Amino acid sequence: MLEQITNFLVTSAHADVTGAPAQQGGGFSFIIMLAIFFIFIYFAIWRPQSKRAKEQQNLLSSLAKGDEIMTAGGILGRIAKMNDQYITLTIGNNIDIVVQKSSVVTVMPKGTLKSLE
Repeated sequence: MLEQITNFLVTSAHADVTGAPAQQGGGFSFIIMLAIFFIFIYFAIWRPQSKRAKEQQNLLSSLAKGDEIMTAGGILGRIAKMNDQYITLTIGNNIDIVVQKSSVVTVMPKGTLKSLE
């Protein structure tokens, strides 16, 4: 099976004994290999990355005051204030920090912070 696929994609080289000019070939197989390469790039790299970016954008747009979140640095906190680019997190009694909105990785289930105390 593998040999048949290899024979389809790779043309055999034959010596020219007649002295006629060499024939150029492999143009169609090159186009097929190029198309397979682009299909692989689309499904392996571009599509998953686009999907992750869309999920992150939906996560950031659904944030609300009172949500318990985790940042990229691993900080857990409750959203106290929000504006377009920054979030104020309450991480303890009277301890507030300001982080960029884009650093939010996930929204934790309600009560996560209570269970950790």
